[in-house]
Amino acid sequence: MVMAYTLGLVLLVPLIFTPIVYLLGKQTGKGTGWWTALPLIISLLLLTTVAMEIRGGGEVVEQYSWAPEAGLNFGLKADGLSIWVLLTINLLCLGISIYSIPYMEHRLHEWEHETGEHQGNSAYSMYYALYLLYAVGMLGTVMATNTIQFYFFYELMLVPSWALINNYGYGERERIGMMYFLWTHVGAVIMLAGLLSCYWITGSFEISALSAVVGHPYASLIAFAILIGFFTKMAVFGIHIWLPYAHGEAPTPISALLSPAMIGIGSYAAVRLVALPMAPVFATFSMVFTVWALLTMVYGGLMALAQDDIKRFLAYSSVSQMGYIFLGLASAAAYGEAGAIFHYVSHGFGKCILFGVAGILIAQTGTRSIKKMGGLADKMPWTATLALLGFFTICGVPPTVGFMSKFMVFTGVFETALTNPTQLVVAVVAIIMTVLTVGYSLWTVRRVFFGPLAEGMGEVKEAELQYLIPLAVFALVSVILGVYPKLVTDYLVPFFFGLH
Repeated sequence: MVMAYTLGLVLLVPLIFTPIVYLLGKQTGKGTGWWTALPLIISLLLLTTVAMEIRGGGEVVEQYSWAPEAGLNFGLKADGLSIWVLLTINLLCLGISIYSIPYMEHRLHEWEHETGEHQGNSAYSMYYALYLLYAVGMLGTVMATNTIQFYFFYELMLVPSWALINNYGYGERERIGMMYFLWTHVGAVIMLAGLLSCYWITGSFEISALSAVVGHPYASLIAFAILIGFFTKMAVFGIHIWLPYAHGEAPTPISALLSPAMIGIGSYAAVRLVALPMAPVFATFSMVFTVWALLTMVYGGLMALAQDDIKRFLAYSSVSQMGYIFLGLASAAAYGEAGAIFHYVSHGFGKCILFGVAGILIAQTGTRSIKKMGGLADKMPWTATLALLGFFTICGVPPTVGFMSKFMVFTGVFETALTNPTQLVVAVVAIIMTVLTVGYSLWTVRRVFFGPLAEGMGEVKEAELQYLIPLAVFALVSVILGVYPKLVTDYLVPFFFGLH
């Protein structure tokens, strides 16, 4: 049995630790990362007990009095749709908090060398306090049961992540941080307009009441407004402009959460708030969204091939991977939507490994240029192995989890496309275009880790364990879920097939 207030504690424990971490950080400096990991370990254990309780079907719901006069309760929910999204976010945040310990030490030394400014312990304390708030925002968004609460947490993701880019990023971090804030905030405001329109139609802020919008004359327009907010967060083609800049200039641990954890929450939200409660309306967009998803996949893949900066390369790769998730959503079929959420999980672990590897390469070689690297496998064998596993995961190569998630996505896509010749052509092109992911992945591995040792790389050494261990755990999880995908499908399949 799950104890009372479990989901509340998942949010409350990291929230309580935020000021504690801030105060302790002023004393402990770089070691603050260990204090940050503690509440995330507790929340992970709590979510694991919930997962064990609801496997095979079921849900855990908690309601707290919030604003009864306005008909609002503070509700938290974990079910087959959300539990692996929650576990992925929590595990990634936990691992990256440990990865951040050597990274932030390197970053602040680099800062001092570049500017002559000495950053004391307060820099560590602020970083980790914002980091915990960021984690709370992501977890709260996924568990929210009403639209106002959802919007609150959705914006809470944005504010600390903007502050982390603005204060600890690279290059023109203030300009890029503001660009990131404006793009995603404007998308969220458009989404809010759609959600408030739903309230005037249904008379309720509860997500469970959104199905009553179906049949209204403006249902399609309202659904599209909500989806634009989510698609901006996902950075699909045309509204992706902010992502390469934000990922490129963000501190690497934050890039490792922005791409694998945060932007994919847009896909979860699209399923929770539109694709399921407004299924007949969402299905009318299927053809348009399938083409849009294909454009996202191809554009992101081609732009990744053109990049020399390793972080911008991974940013465009994320655009392409969001195309796969979008494709699963566009199918409006149980397998496709389940595959989209499954691919959120696989992309989360795979891309977090790759951004972690990018941070290691930048720290150890002193460059972000792929052209200036080469032959590093002998110098950094563990990093090279992790990079290969990360790329295998996003490419969908067995035995990693990416194979099963892409299989489910394309199963759903073809299930829908077989009834529409035009959509079938798009689906066939989409599956052929997966070769782009394999192409840019293996070509990058070849350029960075194999061939002759690049000039100036003779003194490069393998990274320390605090960098490698979190990434190795992510790689292990990816392989375990790839070999035994029932750990995920036992939640997704009963949930989606119970609804369709």
